[in-house]
Amino acid sequence: MNQEFDKENTTSPDPGNGSGEEIKRDFQGLLGNVRKFLSELLNIRQNTDQDATKEAIIADIPFKGHTSWILICSIFIASIGLNANSTAVVIGAMLISPLMGPILGIGMSLAINDIFTLRRSLKNFAVMVVLSVLTAFLFFNFFPLRDESSELLARTAPDIRDVLIAFFGGLALVIARAKKGTIASVIFGVAIATALMPPLCTVGFGLAIGNLSYAGGAMYLFIINTIFIGLATFLVIKILRFPMARYANSKKRRFTARVASLVALLVMVPAGYTFYNVFQESQFMNQARQLIDETIEIYEFKESGRYMENLTEINYDQEGNSYIELVCMGDEIIPENVINTWRNQKSKYPRLEEAELRVVQGGRDDSEQKFRYVNELYEAKKAELLNKDERIRILEAELANLSQQATQQIPFEDISAEARASYENLDGFSFYYSIRTDFSKTDTIPIFEVKWKDATNNNEIAKDSRKLHEWLKLRLKNDAIQLKTFTY
Repeated sequence: MNQEFDKENTTSPDPGNGSGEEIKRDFQGLLGNVRKFLSELLNIRQNTDQDATKEAIIADIPFKGHTSWILICSIFIASIGLNANSTAVVIGAMLISPLMGPILGIGMSLAINDIFTLRRSLKNFAVMVVLSVLTAFLFFNFFPLRDESSELLARTAPDIRDVLIAFFGGLALVIARAKKGTIASVIFGVAIATALMPPLCTVGFGLAIGNLSYAGGAMYLFIINTIFIGLATFLVIKILRFPMARYANSKKRRFTARVASLVALLVMVPAGYTFYNVFQESQFMNQARQLIDETIEIYEFKESGRYMENLTEINYDQEGNSYIELVCMGDEIIPENVINTWRNQKSKYPRLEEAELRVVQGGRDDSEQKFRYVNELYEAKKAELLNKDERIRILEAELANLSQQATQQIPFEDISAEARASYENLDGFSFYYSIRTDFSKTDTIPIFEVKWKDATNNNEIAKDSRKLHEWLKLRLKNDAIQLKTFTY
């Protein structure tokens, strides 16, 4: 009986061990199902038509005939939309834009070592750029309305978001191109046109108005976006394992492969460096805006002071000469201890530690002293007046004369000192009145003349002159003030 009992104890299964094995098997099965689901969800190799994708990309490379005219029309429409500050019109132009062909060709040819396709792509890419810029230039040069809209100005400098749009737009387009049975020539091309068309139109705008800073910044943005679209194409073609181009001469094939790899590396290195720089600038701008929101934006002026947000400038410089310039107008002066507190508060932002915080403020108004002078003048003249009519006549004449003097009186020493402190490139400053007439009326026009240092480039002169002119009009409360730039 004991033997039977022992036998039963040794042969009966352990419920604990059995349930543990079952849980392990179930968990492994769950992991397998998840892995299978993710493979089916994200795998793009199985449903890829490599031959059709390659043929479609090569077919879209050339710019001639119909494609050239479609590009011209789309650039015209995009230029009109940017000029009118209309996002909807710009999107409409993107729907018909054929910009993506040569760029996809460059990325694919580098990935499969196809030198012939690379040469064709580069040639048509140059044709595309010249034709687009020339079209935009002609539009903005002859169109009478050439306002610097926010849509245009947004394309004069690279932003981290533009780079991301270009990269993921390129990924979306190439993946869509590679799918069997897809039609991706128009709808998916909008993602690429978003990164390419507005910068090209802005290059034409900058050339039309003679602002090389705008044109250069927009072309820099276009080149960055082109590099990242080509990089996205290169990576997708490599992931999908497109076959390499074949050459009869094995030595030529090896040489071609090395050249293509070298070109791809040379493209990827500056792309990574540019991405890093753009990311750094974006971080600086964001933290500068946060500092402004936490300081001057919430500062309460007790009298008639006012913060001029449209004149405030945030400048990022990789060499370490970055600065934040806050502009205030009115009678009230912000105390120096408050400004020092803001400078100390700046140190809590890591990107702003080396940046300079400048606060440009307007001077005090002397209107109270002027009115006191009128009152003293009246008291002095009152004893000399013989009658009421004479008193009125003398007071009116004196008030008219005083009003004219007060209007024309310019605190030149204060203005010149403030201007010199705000603009380091200022080398000379003068003021005079110009009497003008159209033979029906005569006006006295206040004119300021400025001399900039010889080493200052034309873009900085134009930018600082525009800011100085706006500041003078606000500072002196006179829109008739004119500013002239002169050289010795």
